[in-house]
Amino acid sequence: MSEASEADYHSSSFVHSVSGASRLLPSANRWNSIELDFTLLPQSSTRFDSLPSRFSKSFDFNLTITLFLIKFANIYVSIFILVFIPVLVLLLHFLTHKKHEDSPSRNLTVALNRALLFFDAQKSGHFPGDSSIKFRGDSGLNDGKAGNINASLAGGFYDSGNNIKFSFTTAYTVTLLSWSVIEYHKKYADIGELDHIKNIIQWGSDYLLNVFIPSNTSESSIIYSQVGGVGSDKNADNDVNCWQRPEDMKYTRHVSVCDDTASDLAGEIVAGMSAASLVFAENKAYSRTLVQEAEKLFNLATHQDPSHKPGLYTANGNCGIRAQDFYNSSSYKDELVWGGTWLFFATGNSTYLKYATDNFYSAEDEELFKDKGIFYWNNKQTANAILLTRIRFFIDPGYPYEEALSTSRTDLTMCSYLSNKQFSMSEGGLILQKPDSAPLQYAATASFLSKLYSDYLELLRRNRGTCNTANFTLEMLRDFSMSQVDYILGNNPMKMSYVVAYGDHYPNQVHHRAGSIPVGKWHSCAEGNQFLNSKEKNPNVLIGAMVGGPDKNDIFLDERDKPKFTEPSISSNAGLVAALVALHNSPSESSDFYDNLGIDKLGIFQNVHLI
Repeated sequence: MSEASEADYHSSSFVHSVSGASRLLPSANRWNSIELDFTLLPQSSTRFDSLPSRFSKSFDFNLTITLFLIKFANIYVSIFILVFIPVLVLLLHFLTHKKHEDSPSRNLTVALNRALLFFDAQKSGHFPGDSSIKFRGDSGLNDGKAGNINASLAGGFYDSGNNIKFSFTTAYTVTLLSWSVIEYHKKYADIGELDHIKNIIQWGSDYLLNVFIPSNTSESSIIYSQVGGVGSDKNADNDVNCWQRPEDMKYTRHVSVCDDTASDLAGEIVAGMSAASLVFAENKAYSRTLVQEAEKLFNLATHQDPSHKPGLYTANGNCGIRAQDFYNSSSYKDELVWGGTWLFFATGNSTYLKYATDNFYSAEDEELFKDKGIFYWNNKQTANAILLTRIRFFIDPGYPYEEALSTSRTDLTMCSYLSNKQFSMSEGGLILQKPDSAPLQYAATASFLSKLYSDYLELLRRNRGTCNTANFTLEMLRDFSMSQVDYILGNNPMKMSYVVAYGDHYPNQVHHRAGSIPVGKWHSCAEGNQFLNSKEKNPNVLIGAMVGGPDKNDIFLDERDKPKFTEPSISSNAGLVAALVALHNSPSESSDFYDNLGIDKLGIFQNVHLI
């Protein structure tokens, strides 16, 4: 797809419909109003009452009765118009809305339950004995022991269909899942999934605490960026050329080591630990540990020193060069703003807010134009704008933060979702933010942000937003958000759910080592290829995994050796979980407006005490 120009991005105009009123409205113009005239009979006057009628009494009586009936008929017609038509309109609206909500292809509770189970299947380390995922077990117990490295890196998540662990995407996943809990913990609790997702988040945040080793000397601190992948001997067995279950790995797993100049990686880990600290606020000791480590890392990554040269972890020699083929970072300033913003929420320290607002536009200058409006592992600027808008909406600290807390960037993002100026739509209705790569992950985060922002506006009792000359309503944002989730769950030209084990028709050849190899016998690297190339269904159902998805023409190939279509990842599923919980209706009935909306208006500010 050709890139839109900057002019197109900022001068978009859009067309939308406005819902009709469900009651009769008064008109100031007599020409477009309906005149209801109840004076059909002549008005009585004492001057003419004594005059005899020139018609017979029977004719006069019949005329009087007829006029009397006409009068009352008009009254009843008027009552019908004023009372029953609005009721009918409301009834039709309710039935239409109910049909929309109760679409047989959509059960958000089941979808959310399934999507969370995927993270259980991705766990590395000592596998929980009570897990419902029966084809997994202990794996990667010696992670961190490679060459002269002796770190404790068991645990964490395998990133996708391979057995590699990336600290960058693990931190992003922890941040996004934590954000969804901070905003919608009431919904998670209502459907019995709050403890489950907190367990998933802690599995990731425990790992983040292990990958950062602060220095007690003048030497640089250490950040472990990756476990697994291709080592120095490219011909040796490794996580790329071996198709093996994690439990079957016997080769040495390479460990990539960075320092605090890996600014993007540091900022993402800071965000993950800070956001998780809010999720575990009731566990004061654990929450405090997360905050303390996040502050140490942030201060190291942002300190001003001529010898300190911030940069990209993937461009930093052995630090992240092996990650370039998987997660090649394009900027670090957006991650530092992201980390600073979450650290402000975690501590209430306005120093971190000042850093975020002072550097917001610098991060925007570094942002790739093709990434504008997209929220994913490589670009946090879109989400940064949403979070800063949230601060402006609900606590508005005023000077000197006003400029960076402007809502204009967020409003422009919302308009970009609703038009075809910046992003096109597939024929089936999928937003194509990056049409040449697995598109569902981007659609999921766009769905999350649009629904979340509509909830922010509703908390403020606003029913619309604006960007340049265009307006958007809450209904438009929510319809867009739901349309993307509907597409993912099966309302698409392929009539396929792209979430495994959801619905009747879903991918069976997921590109995933643990999912594709039978349990019960050890298989070597060479033996594993038969399962990669098999045309049979996966023997182990990877419940809840959202695959890469179709191409820009809505075509999907359910083939294991085509990872573009069939490979899932933790970062993609994090966006799906966030979108599902945002769209989920809170089943609890309450007289409190905020309870029914299902969002925690001020929970994210629990540690913020501005004067």
